[in-house]
Amino acid sequence: MPAYKKAFSTLSAHNKKHAIVFCCEHSRFSLSRLAILAAFITFILSSSSLWAASSEVPDDVMRSILLNTIKDAESFEDRFDAEVWLLDMSTRMSRYIKDPNQRMKILRIAHKEARRMNLRPELVLSVMHVESLFEQYAVSSAGAQGLMQVMPFWKKEIGTKEDNLTDIATNIRYGCTILKAYLKRERGNERKALARYNGSTGKNWYPERVFNAWKKYWFVQR
Repeated sequence: MPAYKKAFSTLSAHNKKHAIVFCCEHSRFSLSRLAILAAFITFILSSSSLWAASSEVPDDVMRSILLNTIKDAESFEDRFDAEVWLLDMSTRMSRYIKDPNQRMKILRIAHKEARRMNLRPELVLSVMHVESLFEQYAVSSAGAQGLMQVMPFWKKEIGTKEDNLTDIATNIRYGCTILKAYLKRERGNERKALARYNGSTGKNWYPERVFNAWKKYWFVQR
């Protein structure tokens, strides 16, 4: 039996109904894609406690939020990719941010800015995880602000003095731009670029924290 059929067969009748409704109401997939997405939802539902904070099938409110986010997401190749990635990452992020609208806003912008800078979106999420644990208004003792903990002096370098670094879109745009600049400087070496991003050039502890967060919470098999 194909893996996706085996996974789908493990759902209760109630969850099968919700999985199919979720796919059909908001997607125009082929039958095979419906099965794949159903299996994906099953995977989330049956995962270990890592994602247990939000293991229920999306309700009507969540489906509406997801649909609206997909419509606004310009950085995905197709709707199927957007739906799978956003649902997956939103489920993982739910332990840190309870508001689904807030999660979707962060994810949509993070994906867009990462793609704009040719960065892996999951790396950007891992940096946020380590820097602020997704706290929009986080401020460090050194004065770094927002989700990606951007220092105010960067406004003079790549923005304007009026820019609000606790604004989600502004902060992620700055953070991705800075990280990309360091990657160019380090000729694509992510470990060295991350150390520069944190201000710990030549040290390995910060890149290790980011890579560990990536592996444990945000890794996506491609």
